[in-house]
Amino acid sequence: MSDAVGKGWPWRAWLVAALGGVGALAVHLLLEGHAQPSAERAAFAGFVTTGLLLFIFTVEPPRWRWSLLFGLAGGAVMALVVWWNGTPDSGWSGDNGPWRLICALLAVAIAVPFFQTAGERGRWTTDYPALHRHAWTAVIVWCGAWAFVGATFLTAWLLAELFQLIGINLLRDALREEALAAILGGAAFGGAVGVLRDRERLIESLQKVVRAVLVMLAPALGAGLLLFLFSTLFTGLAPLWAATRSTTPILLSCIIGGLILVNAVLDDSAEAESRSPPLRFGAMAIGLSLLPLAVIAAVSTGLRVGQHGLTPDRLWALVFIAVASAFGLAALVALVRGRLDWGRWMRPANVRLALGVLGVALLLATPLIGFGALSARDQEARLLSGRTTVEKFDWPALAFDFGPAGRRVLERLARGSDPARAAEARRALAAKNRWSYAETRRGLDTRDEMEKRLRILPTRVVLPPGLGQVLAREFNCDAGRGGEQCVLRYEAGAPQAEVARIPTDCDACLPAVARLERQGGGGWRPGVPGGPADGFR
Repeated sequence: MSDAVGKGWPWRAWLVAALGGVGALAVHLLLEGHAQPSAERAAFAGFVTTGLLLFIFTVEPPRWRWSLLFGLAGGAVMALVVWWNGTPDSGWSGDNGPWRLICALLAVAIAVPFFQTAGERGRWTTDYPALHRHAWTAVIVWCGAWAFVGATFLTAWLLAELFQLIGINLLRDALREEALAAILGGAAFGGAVGVLRDRERLIESLQKVVRAVLVMLAPALGAGLLLFLFSTLFTGLAPLWAATRSTTPILLSCIIGGLILVNAVLDDSAEAESRSPPLRFGAMAIGLSLLPLAVIAAVSTGLRVGQHGLTPDRLWALVFIAVASAFGLAALVALVRGRLDWGRWMRPANVRLALGVLGVALLLATPLIGFGALSARDQEARLLSGRTTVEKFDWPALAFDFGPAGRRVLERLARGSDPARAAEARRALAAKNRWSYAETRRGLDTRDEMEKRLRILPTRVVLPPGLGQVLAREFNCDAGRGGEQCVLRYEAGAPQAEVARIPTDCDACLPAVARLERQGGGGWRPGVPGGPADGFR
């Protein structure tokens, strides 16, 4: 195969560069000036972006129509996912909408090598060497194209600064225009993809180099994972449960890294598989470790769920753990059946698992399975059953992390008969975000503490909120300074109050008294000086 540009199609790089520039401009115009774009605009932007990426990554002269249809289909899937899930202002971020978009992107990315392999053979096939080659090629082209985009902007800014030295600011001003920057970035990305795909032999050689470098890590990771699992026999798993927030992400990262190294060592066939004993045994050690690591991650997440209930994040973690467990089980079965020749079983398992992940990812990209609704119902049940107290309940999570289902639960609780739950639910519904809720909660906690320390004459009564606020703001009655006590003279419903700070270590001291007057709307303000101070003791 010739390394010359074009591979029979000399216009490929220029065509996809033009498409990239036009597509980037279209997306910019769709989203420009919309901090929260409508679902329709976001869906159309997703359609354009995904469709163009799929087309420029798969197009070949003999079957460009098939690539066009593939791009349109993939773009339509992404547009439906974006439109169905809505936009951040309609609550999708609270229901982990970003993970749904990631699932849709993952499904589309997995479909690319299957489409390319089918296009080469003229029929549907699961030929592993071809799938392996196309998958690695896509990764390398993707990374190389983004590296070229970075180099393009660096060159453009360098030239802009050079011309600015002689008083010509045209290029610098142009780069500050977002539309022109989008065209430049899109064209650079598309052109790089076209050039790289026209040099297939170079990419194949680069694949081998990348895999040759990666496989050197297999013995170290394999030995490290086995040593970790062996060490847990002596340390126990208690330290892992004490760090439940970090346990699952670290274990899943190890599993993902291990899978990449295993497939780099096994390569695309028995003939291409590495024969170096350290590399082979290192990959086998990783394969043996995957399932135990997934089990530990599952138990860790299960403990977190048992302690604090379901959340969308924990449910997504369980999905990732299930996928990791499937790969770990496949590796273990391949090792048992094939032993040293375990790659013969692992390679077809990778294809079946990839198709399974594609289907699961497409399902999870839709709102058909509502993790927010599942989590909201579970948290409500824990609260109503008393497993979680009102004080320890995560009220802002229902308001901002669980999507519309969480707010519906809050509305039910706000109408409930329990006054403490109803008050907190109303407070969470009224908050604009987590920070405003926390600020309100902090103010209430401060007022509660202040009222516990405050001496009220002639008898203790419940203070109106406005009076408590002015006592804290104007007289620092919430500061709890040593050597002084804040004393308030107030009767329930009275339009006036008097306050003084009494030194606790000076019986003869008569402090100044300040008068407070109630205003319209429930507010209070300092008035004229109050009455005699001796009545405060």
